[in-house]
Amino acid sequence: MLFLRVHLRGMKADKKEAWAYAGLSLMTLIIGFSFIFVKIALRYASAIDLLAHRFTAATAGLLLYYIFYRKSRPAISRENIPTLLLLSLFYPLLLFGFQTLGLKYTTASEAGILSAITPVITVILALIFLKEKNSLLQNICVLLSVSGVVYIMYRNGLNPVSGASMKGNMLILLSVLSIAFYYVLGRKANRQYNSMDITLFMSVTACIVFNLAAITLHLKSGTLSHYFGVFRYSGFLWPILYLGILSTFLTSFLGNNALSVIPAAQVSIFNNFSPVLSVFGGVLFLNETLHVWHIIGGVMVLAGIIGVNIFRNK
Repeated sequence: MLFLRVHLRGMKADKKEAWAYAGLSLMTLIIGFSFIFVKIALRYASAIDLLAHRFTAATAGLLLYYIFYRKSRPAISRENIPTLLLLSLFYPLLLFGFQTLGLKYTTASEAGILSAITPVITVILALIFLKEKNSLLQNICVLLSVSGVVYIMYRNGLNPVSGASMKGNMLILLSVLSIAFYYVLGRKANRQYNSMDITLFMSVTACIVFNLAAITLHLKSGTLSHYFGVFRYSGFLWPILYLGILSTFLTSFLGNNALSVIPAAQVSIFNNFSPVLSVFGGVLFLNETLHVWHIIGGVMVLAGIIGVNIFRNK
């Protein structure tokens, strides 16, 4: 009987982990295309307006979920708020704030190069704060995945030193640092709280902060009509729904859920595939050309992602 209980418990854990990896794959797909939609939305609105409307859409989607599906109040007490506020500071406030501003001043390719170092930073932080150690083969796979992204950007003809916008790249680098800290801090928090409750708290926090900032700036400049005027353009509406509902609401939940069962360093490695998907997004939405080196680099990135999970420490 004891053996049967242990076996069933192990099967349940394996199933939960499998769903977590499936969610991470979907999250990576959505995030990969999000850079394209951010660039499109920035044609119609300022960075702060984009962030405000993005998290308004995300919060609306979450509230509808709680009303019609969850049908229960989030289990968040006063004692939880300081921890969740700290998490919200890194993700989504700093991450999306720096990322959106960075994409305003730099290209998606340049942002992709800097985003590729996320797993490296996360591995270091996880080692320091969580004592999570990777095997030698895992570290090699991390480097392989990073090399795949860098190879794609290099073959695109980008010079990351002289051709990049220093201001934009610094902002993207800060966003990378923010998500790395979030992965490490969120690893413990997601074991204590419900993933969807954390997602709701983060979304509401970002919605309040970014909307207050946007409205305040518009009131000072006397351009409050611009805050609402962007919804006249269908070219802005669809990107904001994608960024708000899918790229913010859904990916936050998937990421939080994954962190509850998977080590932080392994969650972050999935981010490496997002820049590759951004290339394919450019082909589909921006009529960019797909070259052989995009496919080669994509295989390198995918091989690294798979290798990190195959060779993980037991």
